[in-house]
Formats: sequence, structure tokens, C-alpha cells
Amino acid sequence: MISILTGSLIISLLHALIPNHWLPVLAIGKKEGWSLAETSRITFIAGLSHVISTVVLGLLLGWIGVGLAEQLDSFTRLIAPSILVIMGLFFIHQHYKHHHFHLAEKKLVKKTKGSIITALVIAMFLSPCMEIEGYFLLAGTHGWYAMALIAAMYSLVTIAGMLIWVRIVYKGLLKLNWHKWEHNAGIITGLILVITGIISFFIS
Repeated sequence: MISILTGSLIISLLHALIPNHWLPVLAIGKKEGWSLAETSRITFIAGLSHVISTVVLGLLLGWIGVGLAEQLDSFTRLIAPSILVIMGLFFIHQHYKHHHFHLAEKKLVKKTKGSIITALVIAMFLSPCMEIEGYFLLAGTHGWYAMALIAAMYSLVTIAGMLIWVRIVYKGLLKLNWHKWEHNAGIITGLILVITGIISFFIS
């Protein structure tokens, strides 16, 4: 259980750092002349939409995990950790084709503020974080309490992280090669999933 929570926390932190979650909002805000407070508010709304779709999907997978764990003992011991490892290997293989949340900022510029916010919310809602879903499935084998912990932790870390990074970059306090960071995030995420799956296999 500790390995699941630790892996979920690391993925959540990494998830909050990935620039394609908050950088499009910041870029649009800069072009539209939004204040920091306004940009932060819209980032929160978009992030909340993203978190809701991720958690809803995660709880559904966790519910499947609960049912399988009750009926199939080998699911807890072998199948669930194996799914985590397979997901990790998939993300490592696909890191150069990362298709998480990408929004064409140029297409949104010159539109009304309401339409921009709506587009951001829809785009974020339709791009749930698939990296964390494996942990919900695995947490399902430990019951609803474990899933609730992961959902709360993921939601808090993701939204808080997005808001913090928007403020930091908006004020020009930090300049990094965000494309390179996003590109390598898939490898890091995949390794964390694989390691958690292996650990869960040996201690389940």
C-alpha cells in the first residue's frame, strides 16, 4: 500500500510539473493581456476540469479492481502489478509521441474570453491523466479508502502545482526548456510505474 501511495505522489508531482497542463493557459493569458490573478483563476478552472475527468475514470477502474480482488486472489498478487509494469513500458516507448494535453493557442487568440475558457475546460476534461489510472486500479485491491486517498492527493497536488508554476513563470522567475522537460517526462513516468509495479508484486 505504501508503494502505491508513494508512486501516486511522485506521479502527481510530475504531472503538475508537465508544462502542457498549464503552459497553454499561461501563453494565452499573456497574449490576451490577462492579469496574474485572472490567469490563475482560469488555470484553476481548467485544472479542476482535468482532475474531475481523471478521478472519475480512476474511480471506475478502482471499482473494477475492488470486484476483481474479491473474486480473484491472483489479481492482487500478479495481474494488477503486471498492468502497472506494462503501462510503464508503454509510456517509456511512447514518450516521444506524448499526446496528453495539447491545445493550439493561436487558434484561440482573437476569440471571446468565454469561448477561450470553454475550449480550455473541454480540452482538459477530454485529456485525463492516464499515467495515474493504473494506481487507481491497483488501489482498488485495497478498498475504497485507498482510492479516496489517491484521488485527494492527486487532485490537490495537480491543481496546486499548476497554480504555483503559472505564478512562477508568469513573473519570469524561472526559465527552462519546457519542451525538453515535457519530452523526457514520459520516460520518468514510465520508470516510476514499472518500479511501483515490481515493488507491489514482491510485497503484495
